[in-house]
Amino acid sequence: MLIKTLFYAAVILVAFIGYRHYSIKQPSLTIGENAPEFALKDTKGTQHTLSDYKGKYVVLYFYPKDDTPGCTKEACSFRDDLSKLEHLNAKVIGVSVDTESSHQQFAEKYHLPFTLLADTDGNVANAYHALTNLIFIKIAKRYTFLIGPDSKVIKIYDNVNVSNHSQQIIDDLTNIQAN
Repeated sequence: MLIKTLFYAAVILVAFIGYRHYSIKQPSLTIGENAPEFALKDTKGTQHTLSDYKGKYVVLYFYPKDDTPGCTKEACSFRDDLSKLEHLNAKVIGVSVDTESSHQQFAEKYHLPFTLLADTDGNVANAYHALTNLIFIKIAKRYTFLIGPDSKVIKIYDNVNVSNHSQQIIDDLTNIQAN
């Protein structure tokens, strides 16, 4: 029993260290580059594409897992600041590898009024270089991409502090639009 417990503890430790290692790598997309197109379903099964948001700023944020402490704090901050973001002509879209039904439960539980997209195969997260693939576990990294009305990447946030992230984006959008 002790050996089995130690084995599972070692597996969890290796997964955690591996996740931390891969999650801090710099994304390979660059500022000014066209953002990769996507086609993913939301909590109601409606498909969304990046093209649907042409003419608006898009806050495309990837997060590891529905209903976990950091992801909940980040989502609730976006919820609380949504009117400010919309005033800046921005749409918030959350993406993780969780299912549509998981997203639906998460959105209902925390009254999230913005779109959550299910990237269950991880292809979109991978296109944005926001996927950690730990052998048999895929997890989206906590990266955010600010995409302009022309679908070009304006800013990449790869070191997200969930407690002030939405305000950081509001400040950046305000500065971008003032120039």
